[in-house]
Amino acid sequence: MPRGDVARVGAARVLLVLATSTGGVGRHVQSLAAGLVGTGHEVVVAGPSATREVFDLPSYEVVEIGASPHPAHDAAAVARLRSLAREADVVHAHGLRAAALSVLVPRPVVVTLHNEVRGRVAAVLERLVAHRARVVLAASADLAARARAVGAKDVRLAPVAAPRLVPTGRDPGLGHPLVLAVGRLHPQKGYDTLLAALPAWPDAVVAVAGDGPLAESLAAAAPSVRWLGRREDVADLLAAADVVVLPSVWEARSLTAQEALRAGRPLVATAVGGVPDLVQDGAVLVPPRDADALASAVRRLLDHPAEAAALASRGREVAKSWPTEADTVAQVAAVYAELRP
Repeated sequence: MPRGDVARVGAARVLLVLATSTGGVGRHVQSLAAGLVGTGHEVVVAGPSATREVFDLPSYEVVEIGASPHPAHDAAAVARLRSLAREADVVHAHGLRAAALSVLVPRPVVVTLHNEVRGRVAAVLERLVAHRARVVLAASADLAARARAVGAKDVRLAPVAAPRLVPTGRDPGLGHPLVLAVGRLHPQKGYDTLLAALPAWPDAVVAVAGDGPLAESLAAAAPSVRWLGRREDVADLLAAADVVVLPSVWEARSLTAQEALRAGRPLVATAVGGVPDLVQDGAVLVPPRDADALASAVRRLLDHPAEAAALASRGREVAKSWPTEADTVAQVAAVYAELRP
């Protein structure tokens, strides 16, 4: 679309940038890109080829942004981003790795922070991003506070709405009672705590939907768990679940928690990051890395169906108060409008 045509509809030319993702960040960018295109914006998404294989993203340009800094590879990625950004009004980076390269591009840069970062190198990149980004959007209040603490001047809370899941109505056929976890197989998700709690539910089918770097080690450690891999029928899995568990060490605005409450399923989650603000009284919260607390909370819901149903009902009411995908797109588009010349 020529620049004049975009300007006439009040929309922007946007370059969305992300690194390798198989989970929440990629799903958010997919949702955001579709929403922006639907409201008249011109959108190009830039990121690794591996990410393009997982998500349906428009006008995708391959930029290999690795999981860890690499001087030569990062220099090539910045050069590519600079070339792509010549046709953009705004660059919007998602996650620290994408942001650390995008802020080196001579365009207004918006950064969305989705996850907590740890380590000395990450701390350096975090400060670089905080000082060079024009606007920092944070998915949870703790991320917003952290961004301000490391020097960001314009920080805004920007809740990330979970994309709507479409159920097929098919029974996954896993059996009952079903304890379900959904998420990337990564240390952040606290699956070691889940495995330590397994002896408390000998009568339950425990299933995990997701893939990631811990896939082989987790399957070897707990062959009794149904490791389902990445699934396209998460809505059906949730509908079949008697209890959903989120044992994460840290979360911002968990997509799994949002999906579980919207689906009317009882949720047991760890009280970390943005989870307590998100679920309010619509889930049972337990401390992170506390297998006994997780085991007891799930056991109680399995043993007391009426209590589980009441919890699920409260969760559905909480979910009605959350911003929608359209709200998320509108907030981001308003930020773009502020930054356009």
